[in-house]
Amino acid sequence: MADAGRINLTNQFLIAMPGMADETFAGAVVYLCEHNEKGALGLVINKPIDIKLKNLFEKVELSLTRDDLAEEPVYFGGPVQTERGFVLHERLSDASSPYSSTLAIPGGGLEMTTSKDVLEALSHGAGPKKILVTLGYSGWGAGQLEDELGRNGWLPGDAAPEVIFDTPIEQRSGRAVALLGIDPRMLSQE
Repeated sequence: MADAGRINLTNQFLIAMPGMADETFAGAVVYLCEHNEKGALGLVINKPIDIKLKNLFEKVELSLTRDDLAEEPVYFGGPVQTERGFVLHERLSDASSPYSSTLAIPGGGLEMTTSKDVLEALSHGAGPKKILVTLGYSGWGAGQLEDELGRNGWLPGDAAPEVIFDTPIEQRSGRAVALLGIDPRMLSQE
């Protein structure tokens, strides 16, 4: 039986508060893919790194034929397993995912895939239309995220796919805060 008092932030944004002690997450917006009693897993959606998708595809010996994706950045998803790729994408259909390692995210219409087959599909011009690729992920052990929330490290709020896929990178944090009905300038370290 689920703990009635436990919060579940799956399919939510975590917005780093201005006083975020961990420099890794300063200014970050994390999309939470999973949150349960064992911990949480999310991907930072607003910290591009110096690698374009076409370069990432070359590294795994695939060609990227989709011009709309070639110049898209790869993102820093978080400090855990930074050598591994994580693909956040829209669900292709109501059926189960065609990819071998996919986490369906309840409530959001999104999935996160860690297997190379999603990249292979994209290299053939198939696969999901909207994607965000990260190296690494953000992870929290049991109770760790709740502790950080209690110390005002993060502001949780409803996620919106259009912020992840259609909003310019530099506007994602402000848009995520605006979804809460808050003016980002009103956030302080207190």
